[in-house]
Amino acid sequence: MGRRSFGMIDKLPSGRFRARYTGPDGRRHQALATFALKTEAGNWLAEQQSAIARGQWVPPELVKARLEAEAAALAKAAATETAKHITLGDYAATWLRERTNSKGELLRVRTREEYERLLAGPLAGLRDVAVGDLRAAQVRKWRAEELARGTKTQTARAYALLASIMKTAVADKLADETPCTIKGGTKTSTGIKVLPPTDAELETILATIRPCYRAMVVAAAIGGLRYGEVIRLQAKNVLVERDDQGGVVAVRLAVNEQVVWTKNNGAQVGEVKAAESVRTVAIFGSDARIIADHVHGLIGNALLFPAPDGTHYLHPTTFHRWWKKARSAAGRDDLHFHALRHYAGTAYAQAGATVKETMARLGHSTTSAAMRYQHAGNRDDELAARLVRRTAR
Repeated sequence: MGRRSFGMIDKLPSGRFRARYTGPDGRRHQALATFALKTEAGNWLAEQQSAIARGQWVPPELVKARLEAEAAALAKAAATETAKHITLGDYAATWLRERTNSKGELLRVRTREEYERLLAGPLAGLRDVAVGDLRAAQVRKWRAEELARGTKTQTARAYALLASIMKTAVADKLADETPCTIKGGTKTSTGIKVLPPTDAELETILATIRPCYRAMVVAAAIGGLRYGEVIRLQAKNVLVERDDQGGVVAVRLAVNEQVVWTKNNGAQVGEVKAAESVRTVAIFGSDARIIADHVHGLIGNALLFPAPDGTHYLHPTTFHRWWKKARSAAGRDDLHFHALRHYAGTAYAQAGATVKETMARLGHSTTSAAMRYQHAGNRDDELAARLVRRTAR
């Protein structure tokens, strides 16, 4: 051990030298590293003594912490700069795996498949662009080219997906700002509106569709159920209410699950589309009798509308064969099965339901969604007649 007027120098078993001293705080401090030469250790002690004399002394431990913080900041900046060069395709793949909805749940299979389709389709031209390099001008050019192809609705959905991905990229500091700045870019559509069937057209469909699917049409057109909700119905989900004479008064359909069809895994049973879609739907009158007759003899987990083999879920393609014939008989080759849900929303509103009541029946979580399912009916003369003024006699 070598004692000095300031500090001390120790020779270690390794042959290197350690420098230590007592600082103005009364604590023992030592150099952050050892020295190969004793003179180097002495020079370091001299620097510490000089710093103390000038009032500029900083404890070596604090110096170390500052150096480590600076090194970490530089490393983070370098990593961020490198990450900015990740392509949109690679970043989107991670985004899809980690993305959660408003309830903190990972994306559902059907939603993820739709996003993957958009990334592989309309967004394919942007997949190889680095996330940090994507600019508003590129996005505007891409969108204009997609719109020129006539795919307005799909382009709006793809733009909405891109905007969501880039919003996360900005939060991750992989992009300085979002390039998705087009006003109304997520709302562009073809303008083609869903036109629900008239009362007469619905009657024709019910009269001509294959009898085993008649109750299915009622559940959608009167109950407002989605296709996946309808084919998931089991006998235990149906409550039939009868009067004292045994006549059917009403049926109540308990909706709590749905079937979704995925590209790779076929039919999958899962939660309904939204928490509000868990509901019980009441149906009365002749429509209730159609469902009651259909469910007669079925118990427990028996499916109301199984595939022809009786064990699997009814695939949309199988059902479409019979749906196509029925809608053609009604003169509505344009009619999708989902349009029956629009009929339900419109009819319920015309019966006097408030928007909130219509939302509850159809299982909507927003008023904007509910309003999309309300259409002008064919009651113009009836409604106009109610406006006739009473004149004085």
